[in-house]
Amino acid sequence: MGSFIKHQSIMKTLIISITVSLCSILFQKLEAQENLPSEEKRTEFIQQKKEEIIKEEKALLKYKVERINERLEKNLITAGEATTLKNEAAEIHAKNIENRIAILENETELKNRNEDFRGYISLGGNGKILDIKVNEERERLYDKRTTTDLVIAAGFNNALEDGQSLNDSDFKIGGSRFFEIGWAWKTRVFENSNWLRVKYGVSFQFNGLKPTDNRYFVENDKETTLQSFDYDLKKSKFRMDNLVAPVHFEFGPSTKVETDRSIRYSTVGKLKIGLGGYAGFNIGERQKLKYKVDGDKVKEKLKNDYNTNDLVYGLSAYLGWGGATLYGKYDLNPIFKDPNRELHNFSLGLRFDVD
Repeated sequence: MGSFIKHQSIMKTLIISITVSLCSILFQKLEAQENLPSEEKRTEFIQQKKEEIIKEEKALLKYKVERINERLEKNLITAGEATTLKNEAAEIHAKNIENRIAILENETELKNRNEDFRGYISLGGNGKILDIKVNEERERLYDKRTTTDLVIAAGFNNALEDGQSLNDSDFKIGGSRFFEIGWAWKTRVFENSNWLRVKYGVSFQFNGLKPTDNRYFVENDKETTLQSFDYDLKKSKFRMDNLVAPVHFEFGPSTKVETDRSIRYSTVGKLKIGLGGYAGFNIGERQKLKYKVDGDKVKEKLKNDYNTNDLVYGLSAYLGWGGATLYGKYDLNPIFKDPNRELHNFSLGLRFDVD
C-alpha cells in the first residue's frame, strides 16, 4: 500500500511539472542543446567504456586460462595442447576487444550526428522543472547473488541401533541403497565475497533396507519386528519415502569473473564443504517381496504404516570438488515409534549439484 501511495505521489508531481512546463513553452524556446554533454565529457565517457571492454575481455580470458590449466594439471591435455588453446583464446579476446571498440566508436559517431533531438531535453526555461533523458542506458542486472541447482544423490543405506556395528547389522550392506532428488537455491552470504554460501531447498529421499537371513518386517499392533519368511525369499526390500527441506552452509573458494555487465562467482573445480541438516515428513512406506511357491514366481507389494515416525530430521554433509561430492546423512529420529527398537537410518554416497 505504501508503495502505491508513493508511486501515486510521483505521478501527481510529474503531471503538475508537465503542465507548468507546457505553459512556459508559450514564452520560451525549447532548450534541447543547452544541456547536451560537453565534448570533454563525451571523450571521457568513450575512454571509460573502452577500458571497461578491455577489462571484461581480459577477465574472460583469465577465466579460460584457469580452466585450461586445471585440465593440464589433471593430465586431460598435454602441455603443447594447453599452449595452443591459450593462444587461440588470446587471439579470440584480442579480436573481441578490437571489434567491440569499433562498434562503440561507430555508435558514438552515429549518436553525435543525431543529437539535435537526443540526449537531454529540458522544459521550463532556465529554472528547469523537468529533465528527460531520451536515450538513457537501461540498468542491467549486475550481480547474481542467488543461483539454483538440481540435486541428485545415490549410494548405500543402512540402519543401526546405538552401539551396533555394521558387522552386526540386520540389513545387507551392498543391497540397501538410497536415492535423493531435489531442487536447491544457493545464496552468497557476504556482499563482496563468496567463501560462505547458504544452500537450501526441497528434496525427496527414498531410503531402502534389505533385511538379512530371509526375513521381512511384520507389523503387530504397535510393534514392528523382523521375522523369518515361510518361503525362500529372492528379494525382501523395505522402503521409506521422505519429503524434506535441507539447509547447508557451504564453504570453499571460487573464481570471481567480473565484467562491465556482470559479476559472477564460479565454483567449478573448486573444493566445497557443506555442513547442515534437513527436516520434513515421512510420506510413505512399502515392502516388496519376491519368492517362489511350487515353482511359480510370486511378487508382493505390501503398503502399511509399520509404526514409523511421521517426522523426519537429521544431519547431513558433503565434501568434494566440482559437481560430484561425497555425501552422507544421518536420521536423528528413530525409524519406528516406541516401544520398537531405536533404529536410525544413515546413508553414504555421491551427490551431484547440476546448475
